[in-house]
Amino acid sequence: MSSENTVKTKKKVGTIISTVIVLTLLAAAYGFLAYTKITDPSAQFVGTAWALLPPITAIGLALVTKEVYSSLFLGIVSGALLYSDFNLVKATENVFSEGIIANIADSYNAGILVFLVALGIIVALVNRAGGSRAYGQWATKSIKTRKGAQFATFGLGVAIFVDDYFNCLTVGSVMRPITDKQRISRAKLAYIIDATAAPICMIAPISSWAAAVTGVVEGENGLALFCRAIPYNFYSLLTIAMIIFTIAVNLDFGSMKTHEINAMAGDLYTTDARPFANAEDEQTSTKGKVVDLLLPVILLIGCCITGMLYTGGLFSGTSFIDAFANCDASLGLALGSAVALLFVIVYLALRRVMKFNELMDCIPQGFKAMVPAIMILIFAWTLGGMTSNLGAKEYVSGIFENSAGSLQAFLPAIVFLVAAGLSFSTGTSWGTFGILLPIVVAVGLPGELMIIAISACLAGAVCGDHCSPISDTTIMSSTGAQCDHINHVSTQIPYALLVAAISFVSYIIAGFIQNVWIALPIALAFMIGTLVLMKLFQKKPVQAAEAVEAEESVEAVESVEAEEAVEAEEAVEAEEAVEAVEAVEAVEAEEAVEAEETVEAEETVEVEETVKIDAE
Repeated sequence: MSSENTVKTKKKVGTIISTVIVLTLLAAAYGFLAYTKITDPSAQFVGTAWALLPPITAIGLALVTKEVYSSLFLGIVSGALLYSDFNLVKATENVFSEGIIANIADSYNAGILVFLVALGIIVALVNRAGGSRAYGQWATKSIKTRKGAQFATFGLGVAIFVDDYFNCLTVGSVMRPITDKQRISRAKLAYIIDATAAPICMIAPISSWAAAVTGVVEGENGLALFCRAIPYNFYSLLTIAMIIFTIAVNLDFGSMKTHEINAMAGDLYTTDARPFANAEDEQTSTKGKVVDLLLPVILLIGCCITGMLYTGGLFSGTSFIDAFANCDASLGLALGSAVALLFVIVYLALRRVMKFNELMDCIPQGFKAMVPAIMILIFAWTLGGMTSNLGAKEYVSGIFENSAGSLQAFLPAIVFLVAAGLSFSTGTSWGTFGILLPIVVAVGLPGELMIIAISACLAGAVCGDHCSPISDTTIMSSTGAQCDHINHVSTQIPYALLVAAISFVSYIIAGFIQNVWIALPIALAFMIGTLVLMKLFQKKPVQAAEAVEAEESVEAVESVEAEEAVEAEEAVEAEEAVEAVEAVEAVEAEEAVEAEETVEAEETVEVEETVKIDAE
């Protein structure tokens, strides 16, 4: 215990020191800016490098303090101060009027919030009805290993490619009981969810992301460009390859390895931050069946896809592809989830697994479960809006435009870095390619090089979104896995940075080769080769993990053998009991026969004596 206390004390001291250093640096930066504004009232911060300071503030504080709410809010306040030239009254007004309230009132954001609430209620209904419990019991019979649980999570994430929000929350709610049973850390579950959300959507022609990209590019066939760019989307493809390889060979690195080792010992969270630890402690119905989980999920998928197609005009004569390209993902998800919620309530009422009052109790429960995600999303949207008001996007895109005159072969790699940086700072991949894609197209790169540059822009947007703690997709992933948000970010960044580094080199190669059938195999070989080397250097920890898995297998076999032995023993005891009962019955039957014979004999004797007496 003393060593554990020492380690905890060192971590606390390290956190305090890091926090003090970060706060000192931030205070110095903002103090310098305030002094500059006082001494030179004409000084402007909008459209300069200082526009990136608010997101850097929020991200730095979040990573150091491990607390996301106050970090995001301080980032918002700092952005408002810069935008209002350090006028406290105007800054306060900006925080609320142009910040929090404006983002809540935004129709697109409101649609996402409606979708979140509806999904939270559906999850609460399914859990209360016993559907998740029944599915978990069924799945544990089929999925008996940690690898199997991780591959099943990955497969479900790939199958739900329509939208990243829907992907994150659905996969998390369905697979969480199974991964918990197999002692997979919540951080690892959140990473698999996040890595199969945006990366999968970004290479799926029929998805909300494809629709967004198609709507951004003007003067070109957006969907055709999107499809041609898929093989060059190195970040998404290499992320998928890394997931498959790391699961197959049991490879974990960075802080994720610590989380996985602790999970094998029974601690799924590692840290004390467990915002969802008691989320599923409510009583569940014992009448639940697997269909009570599968049918609501199928209804949700069908209704959400139908809702997206409806907003795209499918039922007004628009073709299927055009309907997806022109759909409003936010409105479609809101409509689809609301209709699915109504169907689920009616279905569960007809199934009579819960009373009507219990069904209605799930509505506030589902809403409460989504409050942490809603708060983080609102703060993240507000911070992104503040950053946009400060001209961060224009500043970063200006850097890109100035580099367009350099060597063209390096442009895809430059685009990738610029897109990743912008997406990381603002927390939005859609906003990133919304700014950069028109610029990339307008540069007028020749033939295949333009396709590579477009793909680099999309890949960089996903990469930055994947790493950023203020990204809505990252927030959704930690919510779906019910993992502490900062734990998810800190464990995921090493994986994302490794793929980003290899993707950057791959875009340099692709810029010179300009042939996907050569560039893509080189990128995959580079990725797998790097992971193999990491596997070799991490041989001992992997062997330890394999030993744990072997021990689990032995325990499973012994458990099965013990159950069979108990069943056999019970069968023998049952047979002996039956034989004993039959023996007792036989004895009783013999005694009954003897008793009857005795009675008959006595009666015969009495009759004979009576006859003798009568004769006398």
